[in-house]
Amino acid sequence: MSAWPNQCFDPSAMNTTVQSNYLGHKVAFLTQHGKQDLIRAPLEAALGCHIVHTAGYDTDQLGTFTRDVDRPGSQLEAARRKATIGMALTQTRLAIASEGAFGLDPHMGFMAWDTEILLWVDQERGLEVTGLSHGPAQSLHRAVQTLQELKQFATDALFPEHHLVLRPDHPDHPKIYKNIEDKKSLLKAFNLVQKQSATGVVLVENDLRAFSNPTRQQLIRQAAQDLIQKLLSACPKCTAPGYWKKQEIQGLLCQSCQRKTRLPVAEVWHCQACAYQEQLEINSGQWANPRHCDNCNP
Repeated sequence: MSAWPNQCFDPSAMNTTVQSNYLGHKVAFLTQHGKQDLIRAPLEAALGCHIVHTAGYDTDQLGTFTRDVDRPGSQLEAARRKATIGMALTQTRLAIASEGAFGLDPHMGFMAWDTEILLWVDQERGLEVTGLSHGPAQSLHRAVQTLQELKQFATDALFPEHHLVLRPDHPDHPKIYKNIEDKKSLLKAFNLVQKQSATGVVLVENDLRAFSNPTRQQLIRQAAQDLIQKLLSACPKCTAPGYWKKQEIQGLLCQSCQRKTRLPVAEVWHCQACAYQEQLEINSGQWANPRHCDNCNP
């Protein structure tokens, strides 16, 4: 056996296309931040569906990145609420919903990190399929008092491609100035906010709304590709879409000491619609590199 080469099981060898399941179907998409323009073309091309955009509900009422409205529940629950509202507004049985969450990276815990989900809801089949993407975020914030400090922050925050938000004094001040997308609007907002500040401090941060943050836009596009791949994966038993990996089974043997590592030897694939699942062997005939072994590399 050779050293493990990071090979994975290829689902395309076993799954069939399910484009016909959604060919010509209308899919509600509730968003007021321009996300429909990021995902419409690839989804419609891959699935043959028609994305019906609606902005008939103020999604800021479900939570904002500027913290003036808290998001109740989890990221997935927020997406599910958007999908439900979108279907009600458009009188459809299919919906897609987008929701982002920002925090620290899961590896070292110090880098700004963005996790994007795209939730596909199929009411007729009782299915929920989630596309996922995550990566470094453009999410800076800083307290400034001078134009020179503001200019430096704008450079660091990749302004004007990435828009900014300003507020007086502290991160939770109720006065919030958004839609800052060019130098003129930035200087105007800075002068106004500084006059309103009790301390002369202006808090400036990246605007995390999708239309204002190209870095986030790219992750949403990646989540769409993940969703498409899952929706085009059909259950080998009932042909329902969304047949996908549910679990990895660890235990690939170390090339050096032959002990089990945490690298996978198999995957469990599962169908939501009929509950069919199977275990598929991966990395057959391979060894794990000792650097992945807790015994050789504790």
